[in-house]
Order: sequence, then structure tokens, then C-alpha cells
Amino acid sequence: MAEDGQIISELSFEEALKALQQVVRQLEDGDVPLDQSITLYERGEKLRAHCQARLDAAQARIEAIVLDAGGKPTGTKSFDGPE
Repeated sequence: MAEDGQIISELSFEEALKALQQVVRQLEDGDVPLDQSITLYERGEKLRAHCQARLDAAQARIEAIVLDAGGKPTGTKSFDGPE
């Protein structure tokens, strides 16, 4: 799991998601002082943004397989969603 001092931009999606889940658990428990809650919330927002950016980048890399008239793959094209 990522340490608090680790730079968020260096985290993998999975590491950032685990760290975000930990932040959410701590906030939901309600056992942290207000100042620490604010700091946790700010870190959680940065982790959420990082996860969203990683998901957006992954989605942009998805490619659809192009088939010829006989149903054989001929290459790939960028996936832009339903046509």
C-alpha cells in the first residue's frame, strides 16, 4: 500500500485505489480530528482525480478490431464508442 509520503502521480491505478479506499474508511469511521479529516479529504480528492485520469487514459487506448467482409481481422481502429 502507498505511504502518505508517496507521490500520487507515481502510483499505479491499483495502488491509488487502495489508498483512496483507506481514506474513505478512515473518514467513515469518524475517529479522526477535524484537521486530519480535512487533510484526508484533500488526499482522497487527489487520489480520485488520479484514478479517473488513469481510467480515461486506459479508455483512450482501447482499440476495436476491424473485420473484413469474411469476418477475418484486418487490423484495429481507435475505439470511440458505439457507432
